[in-house]
Amino acid sequence: MFSKRFSTERPLTVAVLGASGAVGHELLQLLDERSFPIGELRLLASERSAGNLQSWKGSMLKVHEITNESLQGVDLVLASAGGSVSRKWRQEIHDAGAVMIDNSSAFRMDSEVPLVVPEVNPDDAFGHKGLIANPNCTTILLALALAPLSAYIPMKRVVVSTYQSASGAGARAMEELKELSQEVLNGGKPKNQVLPYSLAFNLFLHNSPLQGNGYCEEEMKMVNETRKILGLPDLPFTATCVRVPVLRAHSEAVNIEFSKPFPVNEARAILMDAQGIELIEDFDTNRFPMPSDVTGRDEVAVGRIRQDISCPNSLEFWLCGDQIRKGAALNAIQIAELLLETS
Repeated sequence: MFSKRFSTERPLTVAVLGASGAVGHELLQLLDERSFPIGELRLLASERSAGNLQSWKGSMLKVHEITNESLQGVDLVLASAGGSVSRKWRQEIHDAGAVMIDNSSAFRMDSEVPLVVPEVNPDDAFGHKGLIANPNCTTILLALALAPLSAYIPMKRVVVSTYQSASGAGARAMEELKELSQEVLNGGKPKNQVLPYSLAFNLFLHNSPLQGNGYCEEEMKMVNETRKILGLPDLPFTATCVRVPVLRAHSEAVNIEFSKPFPVNEARAILMDAQGIELIEDFDTNRFPMPSDVTGRDEVAVGRIRQDISCPNSLEFWLCGDQIRKGAALNAIQIAELLLETS
């Protein structure tokens, strides 16, 4: 039977499921950077990706196909191999006594599964039954900013537009953006294969499946996951998600209506002190967060905090965050760190 916390009396056996992908690479880097207590590291993947080699701490490790045998003795599974793989192996991972922190959307809205951003709702992690869901990337970045503000003055409505990088569609989409951009610069006509349209010098509305209400799946992920994380199931929330030609950092334009006026200087002070947030704004030089400010970094950058001139109770701001790092891998490892027993 799994334990809800990890004992620090011995190093852990950790499996990274989906080690060959962009998030898998980032997980390996962060496990090293953050000195996570690992006695044995196992790199696992579906049959298609098994056999690849990955570098970790100066050594080359082989990626093995996930099997019941490969899960024996594992304490923690960091899963980033897609929803179908996570669903297929959920019970086997549980039966092996391991805790799974899952980066897919498979279990996020399951009422029995905690959905956690450690800076926002850390206590939820301790109610797990062997499985904790890692939120959608855009949700994680947004929740960091919403939570401290809504704790000060209750929110009445949230409106968000996202500007999502190629990394949200995986490593192959990032490579396609590079290749097709060069093709355009060379005078050719880009021919997309990974994304539904060429992202080279282009943008398009998020291509996740459209729902019956006219919103796409990605937009509804933001709505439903944010409500769950903040414990506000009836929060009025609308989102428009756009894919843009940026490699690996997402941006969001955020408008929040509060229950009463929220002085800008007070909001700025709250965000400056908020965990995981960095303020970047200089109104004199028109300098605010950019994807290049956060690429490869842990912090979510917020700026251009201002009064909404159309509504006295509303504020607007802009944020950028590394989708692969805080939007996926870092958040997962921070969840695992919550479960480490401390004396």
